[in-house]
Amino acid sequence: MDQFKGQPRLPKFAVPKRYDLRLTPDLVACTFTGTVAIDLDVVADTRFIVLNAADLSFNDASVSFTPHNSSQQALAAPKVSLFEEDEILVLEFAENLPHGVGVLQMAFSGILSDKMKGFYKSTYEHNGEKKNMAVTQFEPADARRCFPCWDEPACKATFKITLEVPSDLVALSNMPVVDEKVNGNVKVVSYQESPIMSTYLVAIVVGLFDYVEDHTSDGIKVRVYCQVGKADQGKFALHVGAKTLDLFKEYFAVPYPLPKIDMIAIPDFAAGAMENYGLVTYRETALLYDEQHSAASNKQRVATVVAHELAHQWFGNLVTMEWWTHLWLNEGFATWVSYLATDSLFPEWKIWTQFLDESTEGLRLDGLEESHPIEVEVNHASEIDEIFDAISYRKGASVIRMLQSYLGAEVFQQKSLAAYVKRHAYSNAKTEDLWTALEEGSGEPVNKLMSSWTKQMGYPVVSAKLKDGKLELEQSRFLSSGSPGEGQWIVPVTLCCGSYDVRKNFLLESKSGAYDIKELLGCSVGDGTCSWIKINVDQAGFYRVKYDDTLAAGLRKATESQSLTAIDRYGILDDSFALCMARQQSLASLLTLISAYKKELDYTVLSNLIVISYKVVKIAADVSLELTSGIKQFFIGVFQLAAGRLGWDPKQGESHLDAMLRGEVLTALAAFGHDETLKEAIRRFDAFLADRNTSLLPPDLRRAAYVAVMQRANKSDKSGYESLLKVYRETDLSQEKTRILGSLACCPDPSIVQDVLNFVLSDEVRNQDAVYGLSGVSWEGREVAWKWLQEKWEYIEKTWGSGFLLTRFISAVVSPFASFEKAKEVQEYFITRSKPSMARTLKQSIEKVHINANWVESIKKEDNLTHLVAQLSSN
Repeated sequence: MDQFKGQPRLPKFAVPKRYDLRLTPDLVACTFTGTVAIDLDVVADTRFIVLNAADLSFNDASVSFTPHNSSQQALAAPKVSLFEEDEILVLEFAENLPHGVGVLQMAFSGILSDKMKGFYKSTYEHNGEKKNMAVTQFEPADARRCFPCWDEPACKATFKITLEVPSDLVALSNMPVVDEKVNGNVKVVSYQESPIMSTYLVAIVVGLFDYVEDHTSDGIKVRVYCQVGKADQGKFALHVGAKTLDLFKEYFAVPYPLPKIDMIAIPDFAAGAMENYGLVTYRETALLYDEQHSAASNKQRVATVVAHELAHQWFGNLVTMEWWTHLWLNEGFATWVSYLATDSLFPEWKIWTQFLDESTEGLRLDGLEESHPIEVEVNHASEIDEIFDAISYRKGASVIRMLQSYLGAEVFQQKSLAAYVKRHAYSNAKTEDLWTALEEGSGEPVNKLMSSWTKQMGYPVVSAKLKDGKLELEQSRFLSSGSPGEGQWIVPVTLCCGSYDVRKNFLLESKSGAYDIKELLGCSVGDGTCSWIKINVDQAGFYRVKYDDTLAAGLRKATESQSLTAIDRYGILDDSFALCMARQQSLASLLTLISAYKKELDYTVLSNLIVISYKVVKIAADVSLELTSGIKQFFIGVFQLAAGRLGWDPKQGESHLDAMLRGEVLTALAAFGHDETLKEAIRRFDAFLADRNTSLLPPDLRRAAYVAVMQRANKSDKSGYESLLKVYRETDLSQEKTRILGSLACCPDPSIVQDVLNFVLSDEVRNQDAVYGLSGVSWEGREVAWKWLQEKWEYIEKTWGSGFLLTRFISAVVSPFASFEKAKEVQEYFITRSKPSMARTLKQSIEKVHINANWVESIKKEDNLTHLVAQLSSN
């Protein structure tokens, strides 16, 4: 039996075709029992059957294999062994099994744990009484914790599911109910057999729910389920869901394959949502929208997450990646296409401009030496969780956008994607299969073009300089550490000169190239027609650009005069910030560029500038208090115009983007200690305490008020902090709870930060939400957070150690530091405590500390910086 241990994949001598699964959850004892009959095709000589199982107990006597095509009786398995470390069940029979189809049967039992994976329990209140519901979360590799199975995406089969549950509860699965028999307090519910699908997409939910219902244009039933009394909060997602299914049916040229789709809000849920075929599960914050208490950003989040999950019904569920190496095909594509759908439904949101935030997250992570390629080798189930990251989702989506931009939208969709989906429907695909379809549709060498982006990690920075009328370009790997990196890419270069009327596109395939500006663009720099050159127009390419001083000065002026699009203003800012962090550019030059954004009013550009401002202020704090104070004043000045235009009160008929921007700008001013903002925020918060429905503090402003309250809270006056906890305890809206949790730790008093962190681990905070409390720990609270993490590590590891949320604790607490000594201390602490599922995150977090430390050293060497900041502030 040892031959099967330590293998990344299951042996292929038996292939599952159909599962007949019966489960009986006990919601009081939090256990479940089950039986499964699996139609198997034995395709090679073997006396073993090897499949996945974990955290299950088996009745060995119940295990049998009955061949279909022989007179043989059921064969017992004399030896049944569960190897927990490999999560496999090995059944050894007395002799070789006959080739062909047979039925493998067994009975098993398990525990409904609180780990938010496998078949687990989630808690909720109904009429003041605490109750349990039973929920599944199987992606990536946890179906094996619910029933024994071939738990690999390529092992597709059909599923016939039957549940035995309390008769007063709602019981849902992937397919519609075909039969329900009530027997007193218990009912047996049978579901239609599913089409062929992967195990990670099987889903079951049992609990008390309300729902709202609609239909698509071709009669598919769409429902949103939520806790009793919250049905109205499901209406927005229902609208988005029904419209999105219609849109994707057209886009993929394939109808939605199932008779119904249910979307359900789960109170305890580790991820954001999960695309189970026909029964999509969500965190409450990603599905429910409350007209009175949800912010505009919550509404946008619901729309994009619903569109993302429904895109998976085609890209992921109908066509599934062959193995986790190709996870990015699922996630990158669903991310990209969710923006396409959201843009179609809400064009006024300018969502493609906001897509830059996805690209930026991808660029940030992929600028680390400890990044990984989009196509990443996966050798053990424990390694899969960590690749559900900004590379698979955001870099994945960004390279798809880059390719679509290069090939053209029509070629990409009509000639290629539809063919890919049809060809691989009800089957599996690898990255190369998508490239093949796109090559056939476009006639372009897509495989060659894209391999450099998916098979090697990282991305290039293209350095541009003007010399004797020539534009010289050179590519090298960009690293946030500033170190020289290896690698070469086929870079789709786009550029404009002086206006967007003349645009040139070409591929930079070699390390460098020189181009005659007059020949290329028909103009000369400095002749009045060409006052600026912008490379990577619309930020369509997944790379950064470093301009020489002349080109940078031209772009700074063009930014100030708003001659560039918002997307390009964003790109110039973000590249400049990244180059500054990598010590390729001074902080002085970054701040000088930022001063050109004082008239900026675009939501996406300002939102990114705000994110950058927080990072610059925190890094300055490690340089000197005088510099920090000056930089805070500088940023307060930069945001003044936007704050003045937006004011505190929402205006009749204002845009969704203005509503989001108001909250973000006021939060930044509060965080930087702007006195007027703090006073007004606290005045409005007091009105909100007296009346939760006051018009003085609408949802879009609440985070700003909460941050202001925490800026003023301290050891000798905790009243504001205690008032916020009171609001937290009284609301039953998840979005409000997470908004409060995300604001508490920004307090400058370390003793309050300590209280907040202890609160985060209390019973009052759901395990899924604890990480929100770690976001935004103040600079003054870093050390307290690190000591707390060490003191509580055993408990944290035990509670969150089996899922990806554990990695969030490490990155949130470790990454903000900026000293080599701290990096060493962290490394030493985790020498004996690290494990494969967190190793990558730990290395990335320590690398970020080194990057910060080097950046601080570099800023200390800049002359007259404080003087420059004062000068920029007074201009």
